[in-house]
Amino acid sequence: MMFSTQTYLKRRESLKKQVSKGVVLLLGNGEAPINFRDNTYPFRQDSTFLYYFGINAPQLAAVIDVDADRTVIFGDELTMDDIIWMGRLETLAEKAGKVGVTETLPANALPAMMQEALQRQRPVHFLPPYRPANAIRLSQLTGIPVAQLASSASVELIKAVVAQRSIKSAEELVEIERAVNISVDMHLAAMRLAMPGKTEQRVATEVHHVAQLAGSTLAYPTILTVRGEVLHNHHHGNVLQEGHLVLNDSGAETAMGYASDLTRTFPAGKTFTSLQGEAYEVVLHALQTATQALKPGTRYLDIHFLSCRMLVEGLNQLGLMQGDPEEAVAAGAHTLFFQCGTGHMMGLDVHDMEDLGEQYVGYTDTLPKDTVTFGLKSLRLGKELQAGYVLTVEPGLYFIPELIDRWKAEKKLARFINYERIEAFKGFGGIRIEDDIVITDTGHRILGQPLAKTVAEIEHIRSEAF
Repeated sequence: MMFSTQTYLKRRESLKKQVSKGVVLLLGNGEAPINFRDNTYPFRQDSTFLYYFGINAPQLAAVIDVDADRTVIFGDELTMDDIIWMGRLETLAEKAGKVGVTETLPANALPAMMQEALQRQRPVHFLPPYRPANAIRLSQLTGIPVAQLASSASVELIKAVVAQRSIKSAEELVEIERAVNISVDMHLAAMRLAMPGKTEQRVATEVHHVAQLAGSTLAYPTILTVRGEVLHNHHHGNVLQEGHLVLNDSGAETAMGYASDLTRTFPAGKTFTSLQGEAYEVVLHALQTATQALKPGTRYLDIHFLSCRMLVEGLNQLGLMQGDPEEAVAAGAHTLFFQCGTGHMMGLDVHDMEDLGEQYVGYTDTLPKDTVTFGLKSLRLGKELQAGYVLTVEPGLYFIPELIDRWKAEKKLARFINYERIEAFKGFGGIRIEDDIVITDTGHRILGQPLAKTVAEIEHIRSEAF
């Protein structure tokens, strides 16, 4: 599946205007063996290659010669052995024609083109590689040692790609919303299936099944767990029990590579306990308040701090924290309960363009990323929002016993934290609620069909499941 030929032509023309001179080298991904060469992981094309060339096939590369106004895709046509095992598919030339590229060359012609550019001392712009195979390939093409590739990547190209990919077009939003709607169905299936006695694995399998039935796959490994305090918990070995909270963070990726990323937390039984409901309302209020504040010109860093203050206000009401919320957030006291960031960009990657560097994707030269402070170092997005950005809002409360014990032993920020009260929450788990949102010219829009979010809505679905 692809967009129109004109879409890819316009994307590449726009990129050429942002790169001053030289050649742009974009590597596609190859297939990665699981345990022997011909038994491979499911293929996933590099997202930037998909964005500019749209061809979902392995072992390709492309060169955009900015000065000569020439674009070439490098790759090999099918051999007879390929045809015998895989059948007759489109030729590379046919695929290239669909995205407006008229020149294709064999893969072994790429080194000569790179050598000529380097010998003429022309700038060769490339992106930082994230796969070892591409790092080796890039090192062979440029002569740069693998260990130096990340620091040698073209900042000019990175910034150009980030600026372009960050603003989602109308056709991209249609594709992203398709992914979100599939994810909504995945979450509803989990809410209807989960109940005491079932394993996390059974429910997570249903989530994946729904994605596959829709012609999609998972955008990332599903987090479906009764141990919601483990932020990226991919273990599915627990049995659901009455009184558990089930945290489901799962999203679909469409056939064109666009992602969704939703989280809901619901009781394993029919209803939340009183304490679970109160804590859930704290997170829901933070989500709603942060979402309402989204608009062009607002820094997402300020949205994050707003979300944190709302969490502290709620934790004060629960008796877990005390004191002025603004002072508590400034001191970092909230990070005992909320250790990560409020959200991130989303698109062709669930953490959009994270391979290019968060300092370029989520931040700017005038607003650098904080890579040291606990809580802020995990915030992937801080910069000023623009219309066309697609992002997540996902506040949460996470009661991590090991972290609680450490802070309590150190009496860390005790003026803000009621450590005696927290003891009762050590087995509580975690709560996260997450939506996917596009920034519009005047504000924002939550993407996708509505998905149960209030206590009453969730309990209604849960009661029908029994």
